[in-house]
Amino acid sequence: MMEEKLGRCIASWCPGATGVTGAVRLSGGASQETWSFDILHPDGPVGAILRRAPTGYGAAPERAAGLNAEAALMQRAYAAGVPSPLVLHVLEPQDDLGTGFVMARVEGETIPRKILRDAQFAAARPKLARQIGEILAAIHGLALSQLPELRLMTPAKEIAELERDYRGFDWPRPVFELALRWLRDRDPGPSGQLTLVHGDFRHGNLIIGADGVRAVLDWELAHTGDPMEDLGWVCVNSWRFGEIDKPVGGFGSREELFAGYEGAGGRVDVDRVMFWEVMGTLRWGVMCCGMMARFRVGPEHSVERAMIGRRASETEIDLLRLLASRE
Repeated sequence: MMEEKLGRCIASWCPGATGVTGAVRLSGGASQETWSFDILHPDGPVGAILRRAPTGYGAAPERAAGLNAEAALMQRAYAAGVPSPLVLHVLEPQDDLGTGFVMARVEGETIPRKILRDAQFAAARPKLARQIGEILAAIHGLALSQLPELRLMTPAKEIAELERDYRGFDWPRPVFELALRWLRDRDPGPSGQLTLVHGDFRHGNLIIGADGVRAVLDWELAHTGDPMEDLGWVCVNSWRFGEIDKPVGGFGSREELFAGYEGAGGRVDVDRVMFWEVMGTLRWGVMCCGMMARFRVGPEHSVERAMIGRRASETEIDLLRLLASRE
């Protein structure tokens, strides 16, 4: 059924296409569906990915920019030379596939364990922190006037939303209370630099090959705000996967990240980056609690949500380490 629908959709905008083959839903992705398939074409098969809202999916989460905005951001990023998949088609009602878009498949790896351990990435690993800094500078340099309308986030708004979500679980966690107080007491106020913020720039949302980062994925949490948020988020301990002495994704240092960012024209505010690292750690903890709450109430008792939910306790340890070093 999915291949038939995809075939009809592809034929409407891809001249010469004769159908699709190998359609398979990929694992991962707690909020969107991702399908991989090949477009059959006389010039040779074309690898493609469908990203769409799940069947029966209602309104987009409050923080989400929406899939149409995500596609527009990826198109703008690709045109500006940011490593991003080429968007081939934005779904229309007549496609009968819901809301989403089709993009070119980019070969590479997204699984952190493999990126941090496998020999094929050994030459790339020492370069990744600086490369990520360069990519983030390019993302933050995109002209806001050429982007879709996005929500504006400030530290105060982020703190308020995190506290609201946390208290909505009715699941008291003293370390989260401490982190919220720490963040309120040290709120640096709105940034003097207002830019596009990717919002979820980390392992799992980067396709990496032997040559380094090949594509940035999952722009659904993009917004406008403080660019230091992205730099703090990529340093959260949960994205190091055991390599805790390498703050940037388990493969590099903050100094390398900052050097790449500033070398590409960005300006680093170290204190704000550290503030956002604490915020990001708390945010991930609250998100983990949300996954556990959704697992408990159902109706979809996914093992993935339960596994993510249990990681809330890890973020408490991370927060205590961060706060103890900054008092």
